[in-house]
Amino acid sequence: MIKIVLLTGVFFSMLSVVLGAFAAHGIKSKISTDMMAVFQTGVQYQFYHALALILIGLLMKQMPSSLLIFSAGFIAVGIVFFSGSLYMLALTGNKVFGPITPLGGLFFIIGWVLMFVSIVKSEF
Repeated sequence: MIKIVLLTGVFFSMLSVVLGAFAAHGIKSKISTDMMAVFQTGVQYQFYHALALILIGLLMKQMPSSLLIFSAGFIAVGIVFFSGSLYMLALTGNKVFGPITPLGGLFFIIGWVLMFVSIVKSEF
């Protein structure tokens, strides 16, 4: 499970760099400044939380906990919902994706809380 969490974090990190480059060089002239900012927010949060997944993987090695596994799951799903919805909103302009973003944010929060509780409960 540790390897899967680490690989997921590394994959999402790499993908955030690719998407950031895509935004800067591929779509910058095709979408509005506001939508570009929305896309960049998705990239930033994806990168931050991809690094969190790598941190969780490293913590899992030091202090195995089912809470960390759930934390990683919530953060990974949060990336898909939060950042994914912002990418779709920016690229399509379809506001139907807007209400999905807060759900992804909620998943991020749950993931961080689970990590916090896991560390509190550990003998670290």
